[in-house]
Amino acid sequence: MTPTNPKPRTQGIRRIDLAYAELASSEVARDINRDVVLELIRTKQPVSRADLSRISGLQPSTISSIAEQLINEKWIIEGAAAKRPRGRRPTLLSLNPDMVIIVADIRPNQAIVAVVDLNGRFLTRETLPLVSDPERGVNNLIACFKRMRDMHQDKSIEGIGLSLPGRVDPVKKRLILSPNLPWSSYDIKKAVEDATQLQVEMDNDANACMLSELWFGRMDGIRDAVLVTISEGVGTAILANGQLVTGRAGLAGEFGHVSLDPAGPQCSCGRFGCWEMYASSRAAVNYFAELRPANQRPTSLELLNLAEDNDPDAIVALSRQAAYLGKGLRMIVTALAPDVILLTCELTSSWGRFGPIVQAELAAGVHVIDPPRIEVTADAELARLRGAAALVLQRHSGYNRSKPDSPNGKVIRKRRDRTAVAARA
Repeated sequence: MTPTNPKPRTQGIRRIDLAYAELASSEVARDINRDVVLELIRTKQPVSRADLSRISGLQPSTISSIAEQLINEKWIIEGAAAKRPRGRRPTLLSLNPDMVIIVADIRPNQAIVAVVDLNGRFLTRETLPLVSDPERGVNNLIACFKRMRDMHQDKSIEGIGLSLPGRVDPVKKRLILSPNLPWSSYDIKKAVEDATQLQVEMDNDANACMLSELWFGRMDGIRDAVLVTISEGVGTAILANGQLVTGRAGLAGEFGHVSLDPAGPQCSCGRFGCWEMYASSRAAVNYFAELRPANQRPTSLELLNLAEDNDPDAIVALSRQAAYLGKGLRMIVTALAPDVILLTCELTSSWGRFGPIVQAELAAGVHVIDPPRIEVTADAELARLRGAAALVLQRHSGYNRSKPDSPNGKVIRKRRDRTAVAARA
């Protein structure tokens, strides 16, 4: 009998690009299961093996095997036994608090260096002034990394994560576009790895912040989003259909260097009137300096403090920055139509005052009934540091650990960048 209200068919044939696809081997399936279990432990901890089997649908024997592997690799630990009204009391699994990552949020003039654990908790944090010379600047960073390692000799350091104000080639692992930090000619990754003997992961600060949201944050159920980070420049990261989009040579998402006015001020990239020349924290300071040329230029944080004290010129300068931020978001919505826009910037600390300006400018220029939802981060600095940690977590948790040992006796883990297609009978 045909049902009176047949359920619409929602499945069909998905196009597979055979140039980049391969059949899923048992090794690939094992790695996928391993990452699923690690993610479940992270979100459900403390959790028993039996509960992991029930939630994941994997066999208890598979869960036990993966759990032992993760324990041996020091990703997780066994804790107290769960209380049960009857029967055997299972031990609970949690992320290992003694596995940590050294991270750095590198900015044009300074770096914030920290040690963070797998749950995103910060154990140590230090501010380091930077210089424009890349070798001197990286050597200062290396000295700080070594101090951090010496301070936490009781911890297992998984690697080093770097959040950078520029675009990083995902294949060459080199900084290739960084108008505000002249380090593109220097092999940062190699220099740090040679000096510390630790694996280094690095990416654009916006991409790092997006990974932070995926790993630690609020992205459950969201498939299409754009994250915009505002500091000395403007950076963006794109999540499309649940995948982080990097594009050719990692250059996707450079909306900060799209010109809003060809007759505008020259940007550090060489073009004129780029969005970041109007919407960055540096732009807000410039607006204030135009209003009070005789005053000493404040930092962006000092400018926000002045606005909180109801300084009229500070409010005008930051309102102008907020208006240009909203105008620039229009092109993102027009180009990508995200469900959510995430903002990571100092301006969000006064969102009650300046957020409505951003939202009004965005709504005034988009051709949709409902503009995307805007969500803000409470602490831009912490977001970039957690993003640097997420780079290491995301790229090390799914690594092939059977590669030959490196010269220093550690396993060099190579990322599995491929599409696995399961063969069905």
